[in-house]
Formats: sequence, structure tokens, C-alpha cells
Amino acid sequence: MRWVLNYLVAACLMLALLVPVEASAASRRKKKQVAAVPVVNTDSLIAARADSLALCLADSLAAVKADSLVAARMEARAAQEVIPGIEVLVSRDFAGLKGKRVGLVTNPTGVDRQLHSTIDILYHAPGVELVALYGPEHGVRGDAYAGAEVKDFKDPVTGLPVHSIYGATRKPTQEMLKGIDVMVYDIQDTGIRSYTFISSLGLVMEACAEAGIEVMVLDRPNPLGGLKVEGSYVEPGFHSFVSQYRIPYLYGLTVGELALLINEEGLNCGQNGKQTPAHCQLTVVPMEGWKREMLYPETGLPWVLPSPNIPHPTSPGCCASAGICGELYNFLNIGIGYTLPFEVFGATWVDADRLKERLDSYGLPGVEFRAIHYKPFAGSSAGKMVQGVQYFYTDYLAADITLTQFYVMQAVAELWPTKKAFEVASRVGLFDKVCGSDYIRTTFCKRYKVEDIASFWRKDVADFCRLSEKYKLYR
Repeated sequence: MRWVLNYLVAACLMLALLVPVEASAASRRKKKQVAAVPVVNTDSLIAARADSLALCLADSLAAVKADSLVAARMEARAAQEVIPGIEVLVSRDFAGLKGKRVGLVTNPTGVDRQLHSTIDILYHAPGVELVALYGPEHGVRGDAYAGAEVKDFKDPVTGLPVHSIYGATRKPTQEMLKGIDVMVYDIQDTGIRSYTFISSLGLVMEACAEAGIEVMVLDRPNPLGGLKVEGSYVEPGFHSFVSQYRIPYLYGLTVGELALLINEEGLNCGQNGKQTPAHCQLTVVPMEGWKREMLYPETGLPWVLPSPNIPHPTSPGCCASAGICGELYNFLNIGIGYTLPFEVFGATWVDADRLKERLDSYGLPGVEFRAIHYKPFAGSSAGKMVQGVQYFYTDYLAADITLTQFYVMQAVAELWPTKKAFEVASRVGLFDKVCGSDYIRTTFCKRYKVEDIASFWRKDVADFCRLSEKYKLYR
């Protein structure tokens, strides 16, 4: 801003110089008239120059004001910037890890604010011996696609062994854990029950409990915020790797808070939910600066995609809004295979304008729709013109984001009765698993009305909010 102040001083000096010019204007005009030279209206020139300088001054003052506003915003952002658990651990001089042999469950999202990998940070940490890495779905380096088996290998950067926990085994074997004193977990969560990283965490905690190994979770934000809780509990018989815990579909906790809850409330009962609850020695290294009302863009943290179809910090909210519908193969395209994963609903047989009009007629709080036409470049609709809707949340807290997809399914059933979701879908088993029950499917398919399932979908929210309150590390 110093250049702006210097400019203001210079401008004021130029205005001052106009005074003697005006005082001698008459004598100059007289001399020029004797020589029969056309008269120049210096009064007008002076006025024009003064106006121009006044405008420059106004612009400069506006620049000062704008710079001040930007500075204030930068200061406000710096004041609320979140410090992730890995950096808090560093600031504590790696307390709890020094002098110990450490295993690390992580992926590319395990980074600090400068994008330094947690792998590298721990590998070079004084007094810490990082001895093994453990790869969940998508792998330690993020090089495996959704559902693809992760293989054991040696990390090319550190030379450390990388054990797969998304392949032949999802729970680390005792052989994999041999020689480990502490297991560290650092992965960015999505806040969605069906996302498999939290399931891997539970299985790691179970294995470590059996082996007498400590577990340390380096906390990170819930990208959906800490206020959004939606969906019913998983019912007996429907526990699986995509619904491992008796919690709502959106649970409104950070991964550290969730780890504390499942560990203390006896919810870590294996993939099928039938095992004796595991209880491990657990430490959570909290973040600094995170507040429950924060969505991810407000944290100031860089977003590293946790999986290929979650490319943006807003993607977890979209995954929650369309991912359940996406389990119905051969029904609607939800943007997978296009540039808008989980952000659209479409099909080759849909009329975009009619679908938008019908959805608008529902008057859903906090969400708006627009008609869209696009050609996916991959998947069953690759190269075909697809019509549908793209949705936008105008009031995130007011919207029931997980029900958005069910309203789309309702609208489709009303407009195209031969294309009802459960009559055209080729697979429904995974749909029941991610819902945590078959009640949603068996009830909804009778009339395809959201009102028939809404109360069931919301029935456990208040109970879970009460249960989880004592495990909240942030306000």
C-alpha cells in the first residue's frame, strides 16, 4: 500500500502547482493575442486537469479501501485457518511416537498445509522409526480405482513395505503388524457412512486391540461440517464394509471423534456387526481452529481428492446426494464418467426440461435444479447425449441432501412410469447395504413417494446426536 500513499502525495503537489498557472494565465493570453496566435482557454484546461487529478485521487482512495478490505479478509482467513492433526503432532515434537516403531495407514490426502506427505514427515521425524505403510481402498499413493484390489509392494520413495488392507484381507493380519508399537491413521474422511476408509479404520483398530498395539488418529475436518446428520441406523443383517457401524448415513463427526465413539460405545463389531466389540488403546491428535459449522472450503486447507470421483471439496456433499441412487445400475447416470461426478441425474430417455419442472414443483427447501445436456466420455452412456438436471444447494443446512436423490427417483416414476428405479435397475443388493436396511427399497417402490420413507430415514438422528455429544472435540 506504500505506493498508493506516495501517489496521493504526488497528486496533491500537482494540484498545488495549478495555482500559479492560473495567476499568470491573463498575461500569457495578452501576449498571445498581440502575436495573433489563437487563444487557448487555460481556465478550461486547468479545470480539466483538476478533474482528472480528482478522479485519480478518488481511484487511489478506492484502491486503498480495496487493499484494506483484502487485507482484512486475509487476516480473517488466517485467524480461522485450520491446523490438521499431523501439524499439531509436529508442534508437539511427535509426542507419543518418539522411541517407537510406527505403522501408518494413509493415502495421498495425508498431507500438511504445504502438501508435505505424512509419510515423509514421519519418515524423517527425529526419534521416530516408521517401519511399514498400510494401503486402504485406492492405495497409499492413490493409484487404484474404486473397488480395485490393492496389492502389497515396496514404496519406491521410502523403501518401506506397503501392506494392502483392501484386497485379500481388509483387516491387518498379525504378521502385518509384527514389530509395530503404534499405528497412526491419517486419511481425509468424507463424512459418509458408506465410504470405506472409516471401515478400514475400525478393522485396523480391531486388529491392533488384539495385538496390544496403540492407535493414534490424526484428525481432519468433516467436509460436510459437524452439524449435518442424516439417515437411519444400520439394521441387524445389513452390516457390511459399506455400512460397518450402527450410525446414521451422515454422522456429523470428524474421523477422530468417530473413532472415539465406536471405540467407547461398543460399535466396532467387525464387518458383519456380529463380533464382540473391539476396544483398543486410542489417542486422537486434534486439529486446531476447526468449528462445527465449517464446511471444507472455510478451513483454508488444500483439498486432495481422496478418490477419483471426489475431486473437489464440495464433492462429498454431492456423493451424499446422489451416491445411493448410483448403486442402481442401469437406472440414471449421476455424472460418473463425465466432468460432474455425483452432481447430475440424467439418462438418454429423460426430457431435461420436464424433469426440472417436476422437481421445481416439489418446492424442496435449500435446493435448486437446472436442465442440463451432456455426453459422458466413459461408462454405459459414453458418447451418448444425456439429458437431466444438475442441482445446487442454496441453503445447505435447510436441505435434506440425502433425500435429493429420492425426489429425483420420485419425479422419474411420475413422468416415465416404465422407467421406475427398481424395475429397471439390474442390481439392488448394494443399494440395501448402503442404506443399511431393505426398508427403504421395499417401502419406496410401492408408490415411489419420498413421504413414505422420510420418517424412517430420520428416526435415529436425535438419538445419535445425544449419543455423540460427549465425543465432540470441537464446538
